[in-house]
Amino acid sequence: QDVFGETIVELARNNKKIIGITPAMPTGSSLKFMMEEIPDRAFDVGIAEQHAVTLAAGMAAEGLIPFCNIYSTFLQRAYDQVIHDVAIQNLPVIFCLDRAGLVGQDGATHHGVYDIAYLRCIPNLILFAPMNELELRNMLYTAQLGLEQPIAIRYPRGKGVLKEWKLPFKKIKIGTSQELKSGTKIAVLSIGHIGNMVASVINEFVDD
Repeated sequence: QDVFGETIVELARNNKKIIGITPAMPTGSSLKFMMEEIPDRAFDVGIAEQHAVTLAAGMAAEGLIPFCNIYSTFLQRAYDQVIHDVAIQNLPVIFCLDRAGLVGQDGATHHGVYDIAYLRCIPNLILFAPMNELELRNMLYTAQLGLEQPIAIRYPRGKGVLKEWKLPFKKIKIGTSQELKSGTKIAVLSIGHIGNMVASVINEFVDD
């Protein structure tokens, strides 16, 4: 979440159209960094996920670039708004889904384990899962350059895997993947943070 929080401030300094929105999660999502430095463009709307999404939709319709930061599990509360107010209208809202996956001591209600399933069936919506902090940083950068449709970026709770992630921004081509190892016998597919585990064991357990 600190990668998100620090990166959005860095981007917002140079892009006056960027808006940050969170439903009562400024500390957990690290949107607090933007609220402290650029308070007139960062909004905590309270425990009202539906309103957060519709507010983001309205801002996107007027040409702003809203980053709507919601825990993965709580975006479920705004499912109708994601479909009707954002996706069907094809508005370029940037959903930043913190706590994607298992969240340990945050508890069962906070596990973000359903977002891939419930978002994959929504038309016009891009789903992005960064493998590491640098990919998250670069996708936030890419999204604010201008998208023609909404995107949901899902990332996990906890510590990252890279010591150095504050590197120069690079644009990510939407819809791309990377091949960790080539072969002919079996295919191992992964998405997001778990790809780091796959990368660490693939050479040991997978033959060509």
